[in-house]
Amino acid sequence: MAYILEDYDEVDIEQMEYSKGKGIFTYPCPCGDRFEISIEELLNGEEIATCPSCSLIIKVNYLPEDLDKYALIQEEISVQSIFGV
Repeated sequence: MAYILEDYDEVDIEQMEYSKGKGIFTYPCPCGDRFEISIEELLNGEEIATCPSCSLIIKVNYLPEDLDKYALIQEEISVQSIFGV
């Protein structure tokens, strides 16, 4: 039997916090932890953020162009770590 997961909420990407060092967007979960989704997942078309502490999920609303500045930030961080800048 297949279970259908129901979104706890829908959140615009602008409402989420972005961690440059980790490349992860987060949003507060009612359980006290935070929903998480990575920039890589979003760039691959994923739109569901999960909470690592409970079964709740949220749908992240975004347009592909919303991710451009975050992808650029991650590229700059990668280059800096490679060259030690």
